[in-house]
Amino acid sequence: MDTRRRHLPADERRAVTVRAVVDLAAEQNPGDITTQAIARRMRLTQGALFRHFPNKDAIWEAAMGWVAERLLTRVDRAAASAASPLAALQAMFLAHVEFVAEHPGVPRILFSELQRPGDTGAKRMVRTLIGHYAERLRATIEHGKAQREIAPDVDTAAAATLFIGTIQGLVMQSLLADDVQRIRIDAPGAFTIFQRGIRRNTST
Repeated sequence: MDTRRRHLPADERRAVTVRAVVDLAAEQNPGDITTQAIARRMRLTQGALFRHFPNKDAIWEAAMGWVAERLLTRVDRAAASAASPLAALQAMFLAHVEFVAEHPGVPRILFSELQRPGDTGAKRMVRTLIGHYAERLRATIEHGKAQREIAPDVDTAAAATLFIGTIQGLVMQSLLADDVQRIRIDAPGAFTIFQRGIRRNTST
């Protein structure tokens, strides 16, 4: 057994566990992933794994926390580098798509978790993520209105929902095609259509 893996600090151990789960989910049905499989991927015993997570649900919640932190950081960085509100929305859209393409196990875990009955910790984490994400989108859209890039009569909340829903639709189609990478090809055209729906008509 790898001595270094056995003696990782607790925070690093949890992060490595989450990455193992995300990698496994890219290869198989997340619902079939067992703690034994996770431990095997990490070259640990299940006992060592449970010293950091009390149960499988806690691992799934940590995975969604990992996704939320990294996805929001990435879209924030993308928006900050953009020259205008519409450019920021495009940068956020493409950054989100790129995150999914780089981590194909993430949407598989998400859709698998959402099918489970009950209000799990992972579901609550996803709701929090979507809430924070929508707040960023609404602020950017309002900024676009103030900058006269986005039509003043656009329903800000609905536009934010459509933005997120468009990405979710692209993800679903890529999963159905069993080719997550196609999302990179389909995303620019989808954003163009979204943008046309909110852009201010400069001829009026």
